[in-house]
Amino acid sequence: MRRTLLALAALLLAVPAAAQEWNPERPVRIIVPFPPGGATDIIARVFADRASRDLPQRWVVENRAGANGNIGMDLAARSAPDGYTLGACTIGNCAINASIYARMPYDISRDLVPVFWSGSVMNVLVVRPDHPAQDFPQFLAWARQQGTAVNFSSSGFGSSNHLLPELLNFRLGLQLTHVPFRGGAPGMQAVMQGATQMKFENVPTLIGAIRGGQLRPLVVSGRERDPQLPDVPTLAEVGVADAVVEPWFGYMAPRGTPPHIVARLNALLNEANADPAVQERLRTLGARPEGGPPERFAAHVQGEIARWRQVVEANRIERISD
Repeated sequence: MRRTLLALAALLLAVPAAAQEWNPERPVRIIVPFPPGGATDIIARVFADRASRDLPQRWVVENRAGANGNIGMDLAARSAPDGYTLGACTIGNCAINASIYARMPYDISRDLVPVFWSGSVMNVLVVRPDHPAQDFPQFLAWARQQGTAVNFSSSGFGSSNHLLPELLNFRLGLQLTHVPFRGGAPGMQAVMQGATQMKFENVPTLIGAIRGGQLRPLVVSGRERDPQLPDVPTLAEVGVADAVVEPWFGYMAPRGTPPHIVARLNALLNEANADPAVQERLRTLGARPEGGPPERFAAHVQGEIARWRQVVEANRIERISD
């Protein structure tokens, strides 16, 4: 009996050590709740490729767009908590949506656990290259003259690129009209084709079209100028104070995912983030690498939820009923 108990104790002590060695034995799925081509999708593919490079199975990115990220994130929240499904988390579906939607299919704190903070960006206001405005002051004068005839694209109701123009409406007396799309890339195409006149969007989504001369940048929403767009001023520089908006990205797992699996996924993603090639790729896209433990990402998300609740309430932004 004594030998049996000692053997059992040794086995129990060995379990946590073995658990720490968990590695994915089949593809890890990152659900991106937006269409391909946007910043969330691009950054997820950078990390999926690098994080799975030394594993037997490649990670996969699955796009499930709709409801400003709610559909895909709900699918992630309802997936098996076994480490093989992550949901791509953004400023929209993990912070703003809780204040802008009357009914949410998931609760960030109840249904999901933070895993990794992949990066932060800023939004840039773009127009077509044949637009009469050459800078932001000229754009304001033009927009005031046009009134409600100015349409702006967004990646969906409640996204940061929806609320930022609404904030400008409230602060600057504009009448910009919202035209939502199911992701950043379709909204960008609408501006390029002339269906809408402007768009605030994450730099990684637009940087290729800006460099290619298909879109003209007028102003960025960061605390400082974007290194990829050094000649484009910030909103503060053109006289719009307290309008800093820096969207961010990360990954969450379904609630109930064992802590040692969360820790291992975080370690794999941090290893990818430490790769100089990944860092260079993110910066070239206009993204600032973040990283760190899950607790750092959790604290950031909770702070952003509180911040955007205040923004929605202060600007009297109507909640979405469906």
